[in-house]
Formats: sequence, C-alpha cells, structure tokens
Amino acid sequence: MTRENEGLKNLGGKNVQYVFDYDPGLLERFENKHPDNDYFVKLNCPEFTSLCPITGQPDFAAVYISYVPDRYLVESKSLKLYLFSFRNHGDFHEDCMNIVMKDLIGLLDPKYIEVRGKFLPRGGISIDPYCNYGKAGTVWLGTARKRLLMHDMYPEKIDNR
Repeated sequence: MTRENEGLKNLGGKNVQYVFDYDPGLLERFENKHPDNDYFVKLNCPEFTSLCPITGQPDFAAVYISYVPDRYLVESKSLKLYLFSFRNHGDFHEDCMNIVMKDLIGLLDPKYIEVRGKFLPRGGISIDPYCNYGKAGTVWLGTARKRLLMHDMYPEKIDNR
C-alpha cells in the first residue's frame, strides 16, 4: 500500500457495497499535496437521486460541488458512493444540498465550498438550491458572502432541462 491510497477502502476495491440509505460514513479523504496553493476542485454528479419526503417520488438532479481544499481532498469514488446513498433518502432538495455541503465541510475542513443542485422539474417547477461556506479567518469567508449575494446575477437560460 502506498501513501497515495493509505486509508482508502473503496478505490480499486472489487467488492464495493452500494448503500441505498444515506450514509456520510462512506466519504473518504486524502492529503492535499499542495496546501500552500489555492485552487478549485470541481466535481459534477449528473445522476443524483433522492426521494420526496412527502410523496416518496424520486427526484433527479445534477449536483455540482466546487471547493478550495486546505489539508484534504475528497476521494471521488467515495463521493460517488456517498451521493448514491441518497437514493432512498427522503428530504427536500434544499435539505439534500445543505447536508452534502455540511458533510463535506466536516470531512475536509475546506477553505471554501459551494454545492449547487439542478433538479429536474416535477409538478411543473424545477428547484435549484445553492449553498456555500467560507472558512472563518480566511479571505474565503468574504468570498462566500459575495458569491451567495451574486450567485444568480446572470441566470442561465431555462429550457425545461
């Protein structure tokens, strides 16, 4: 085992178990080799699925996660398994995106993170929650505030997805 995969259970594993109930314990991290550089990591999950907590109907979304790492990065396969664990999780769109962000903050303690969900319309309405966080004591706290205030100043064309 190299330092690269030390502590990673799922990457390269042949017997990966898919969990169908929300489980933040699936998330894994590894050390950032460039903590002195500020840089963005963007992860896109075009096949996120959760359930409406009232009707039990499935909700589908593309989830976009962008973050500026500090000491750790999220291992992408663990993120895939974690996001998959929402498959039978009943929560509103806004709750799901905030849960994802808070779980990643707890795992990574990033300098900055934003999570955006672009949910397919159901009942004629699409919901696109956006949440972000900037670490206190860094320039990223101010960035988070500005991004939240300006996040939809130039909205995309809505074409009913």
